[in-house]
Amino acid sequence: MFTCAKNIPHSSRFYPSCLTWNLLFQCDEIKAQADANQLGLVQTYQTPCDVVQNSDVIFSCLADPRSAKEVVIGNCGVIHQADGCSALAGKGYVEMTSIDPDTSKDICNIIESKGGRYLEAQMQGSKKQAEEGSLIILAAGDKSLFDDCQTCFKAIGKTAFYLGTVGSATKMNLCINMALGIGLAGLAESMVLAERCGLSCKDFLEIFNLSEGASNYLSNKGQLINNRSFSKVEQALEYMQKDIKLCLDISNDVKQNLPVAAASNEAYKTARRSGYDEHDVAIVFMKMRH
Repeated sequence: MFTCAKNIPHSSRFYPSCLTWNLLFQCDEIKAQADANQLGLVQTYQTPCDVVQNSDVIFSCLADPRSAKEVVIGNCGVIHQADGCSALAGKGYVEMTSIDPDTSKDICNIIESKGGRYLEAQMQGSKKQAEEGSLIILAAGDKSLFDDCQTCFKAIGKTAFYLGTVGSATKMNLCINMALGIGLAGLAESMVLAERCGLSCKDFLEIFNLSEGASNYLSNKGQLINNRSFSKVEQALEYMQKDIKLCLDISNDVKQNLPVAAASNEAYKTARRSGYDEHDVAIVFMKMRH
């Protein structure tokens, strides 16, 4: 979200003010960059409830579902009441954390019980796309809030889809991430086999990129594998495995068998056990190789 947040001051919806709070205190960097580029006033606050009290629309993007919910209900959180009155009344809350549908619905119920409007807005794309402002936004929930946030979404993404009721966008986002994760696991395994057969990974990738199976995503991950370059993270291993695990949780709820996703999840878990959480997800190749 830090990468996306740097683009939000470009949005006319938030001109002249963008109010920020960040667990890692990176909001000061956003303010410094906005001030240097004369994009308008960026103010920083100490707690989430301070941001709520001084904002019309609040965006949240954290590491996982637990953190997303904690920032809402925790000490000095989003629903903190001042003088017995909810600061959320009449305001919008946009949840951009990659979360499961049940957590999103729980947060929605909490926000709406305090008089606020709720929208889940999931982001599809790489770190590079976030920097370029070319993400895909998948949204569900309050339609009026979706309409109000259009200029913000245009600042961070190339297009935004409204998918209906709360839970729809989180499910769509997880299904897409599962497809990417399965595809990458297959690519990594294919490159491992090619290498074991004495073939060049470079040659494999050159031919693969000319085939019908090629995509920007797999081609980029294949290049990372070929170069053994996993420290520059486009997509962290930790988050890919988390999303596939959430898909498996959903599959249990709807009684849908996901054997390929389950096998891919095991491959990513094995890589995580080796301490590769903060490396790019393409590092799964290294664990398959040994």
